[in-house]
Amino acid sequence: MSAKLLHQETGACVSDDDVIRMAVGILNHRFGLKRASLNSPAAVRDYLRLTLTDKEHEVFACVFLDAQHRVIAVDEMFRGTLTQTSVYPREIVKAALHHNCCAVILAHNHPSGVAEPSHADELLTRSLRTALALVDVQVLDHFIVAGGSMLSFAERGLL
Repeated sequence: MSAKLLHQETGACVSDDDVIRMAVGILNHRFGLKRASLNSPAAVRDYLRLTLTDKEHEVFACVFLDAQHRVIAVDEMFRGTLTQTSVYPREIVKAALHHNCCAVILAHNHPSGVAEPSHADELLTRSLRTALALVDVQVLDHFIVAGGSMLSFAERGLL
């Protein structure tokens, strides 16, 4: 459920979702997040929490990184239903090559609020890791965002 807030300058009502989108835009602009170093799961976790937590459908995103693990781009690659989304490794590899990245962080949300990875999540991660390795792109982590909870495959030892 989205709350409405009154914008101080315009007097217009804006939803909390709009406020979050504006906050992400401000962070990107003010702190140069597009080129920030994401060298810890905590740094990525904070960014993904803002962008994926309140989605009502599954979204699969990739954070494309350069050799120093600075962000080149964050792309929402696939959008699905309430309980699943189709992810195509070929498209992820194409995007990685397009961005000329050295590493990638995978992320998707679970609208159910349960951050535990499914067997399909684990198989997909292995498949993407294998496909990306063929073009010398390292998978650093795969995050699952579920409500206020997040799970890191790397921290869990699943990578």
